[in-house]
Amino acid sequence: MKIDRDLILKLENLAKLELSEGERERLGVDLTNILQMVEKLKELDTSNVEPLTYISDAVNMLREDEIKGQVSNEQALFNAPEKNKPYFKVPKVIN
Repeated sequence: MKIDRDLILKLENLAKLELSEGERERLGVDLTNILQMVEKLKELDTSNVEPLTYISDAVNMLREDEIKGQVSNEQALFNAPEKNKPYFKVPKVIN
C-alpha cells in the first residue's frame, strides 16, 4: 500500500483533523515506516507458534457480594434540597 497525499487527506477527513502541510508530510513518513515494519514482521515463520489467547496465566479472583456500609434512606436524603420520601426531586429536563 502506498501512502500518498490523497490517502492522508482522506484519513485527515475521516478523523476530523486539520493538519498543516508539515504534519501531513510527517504523518506520511510515519505511516510508511509502520507499513514497512508490518511487512518485515510478515517474513517471520510463525507456523509452530500457538496463538496467544491471554497474555498472562492469571485467573480472575472473584469475591462474594457482601452487603455492608449501607446508608439509611433518611441519611441519604438528609442534604437533598427537595425530597418526596423515599425519593429526591430533580428539575424536569424532558418535555
